[in-house]
Amino acid sequence: MKFLSSIFFLVGSLVLLNCQTKISNSLELITVEELQEISNQDGIQLVDVRTPAEYKNGHIPNAQNIDFLDPKFEINIQSLDSSKPIIIYCQRGSRSAKCATKLIASGFVKVYDLDGGFAQWKQRSLETKN
Repeated sequence: MKFLSSIFFLVGSLVLLNCQTKISNSLELITVEELQEISNQDGIQLVDVRTPAEYKNGHIPNAQNIDFLDPKFEINIQSLDSSKPIIIYCQRGSRSAKCATKLIASGFVKVYDLDGGFAQWKQRSLETKN
């Protein structure tokens, strides 16, 4: 019985470790400066996952709005190309972290999450659009 328990523990640990490695390889937390560099690359998708009201009050130029809290979020992200890198952000980073996990589970190859979110962008007095 101990042997069987040990095997289940080992297999479970390997599965969990493999999932964590997949997430960590696909997800990268980036700074505002890195976002500015990366967003100029061809094929990058920039997505604001805040509510439409938050987006309307100001967002990073060239960002499209896909509300993470919308019940149709998983349908809405299908408009994006999962084979191309995506940069996501929310107000401070909580929603985008949850969103990143969903995007990776949906097959996105590379997800960048803006550390500190839009609040960090605004704190640096960088350009915003309304």
